[in-house]
Amino acid sequence: MWRDYNNLMGYTTPNFDKVLENPVARQIPWDDDPVMLDAWKNAQTGYPYIDAIMTQLKQTGWVHHLARHSAACFLTRGDLWQSWEKGAEHFEEELIDADWSVNNYNWQWLSCTAHFYQYFRCYSPVAFGKKTDKNGDYIRKWLPQFKDFPVKYIYEPWTAPKAIQQQYGVIIGKDYPEPIVDHKDISKSNMGRMKAAYDAHKAAQAAAAPPKKKAKTTK
Repeated sequence: MWRDYNNLMGYTTPNFDKVLENPVARQIPWDDDPVMLDAWKNAQTGYPYIDAIMTQLKQTGWVHHLARHSAACFLTRGDLWQSWEKGAEHFEEELIDADWSVNNYNWQWLSCTAHFYQYFRCYSPVAFGKKTDKNGDYIRKWLPQFKDFPVKYIYEPWTAPKAIQQQYGVIIGKDYPEPIVDHKDISKSNMGRMKAAYDAHKAAQAAAAPPKKKAKTTK
């Protein structure tokens, strides 16, 4: 049902894979930072859960749909504030099950550009993975440098004492990157940016709407 609905949206919506001149897309002023985009693509964000997802995608061409959700939210409204267009293009290239309509629909959804509006609901690159994988086995599989890393620090290795990092051979900033952003701070800031974008979108819609006709009164 969702696949067919996505295909209908893709078929009937002009410029469905773009931000501009896409009638269902809110015009959100995304940043354009190639460094951040490349870090996300190449599993160098400093967040092991996100980097494990992007590594699996690169190596196998597939990831679980909730992993796709996490990676998409992280790139767009959650943390890096990059356009969903860039993410959709990358997934289109890498996914072996890529479907043009489904892919673009879901990127619009996860970025809260269209189809979904609860931008205050954000996937954490730390807490979300812990819910279903407390031991970090997924990270250990796709980022083997963390194979023996203590559970306590595996989702946030930058919090591990230097002695622990040295003991397990993963020095943050040397063997594995520092977090590209501080999720706790940036996610709150981005929610504010989303609110401003939504308010601007509503104002633009109101300005473009035809004036309401006054109801006729009878004497």
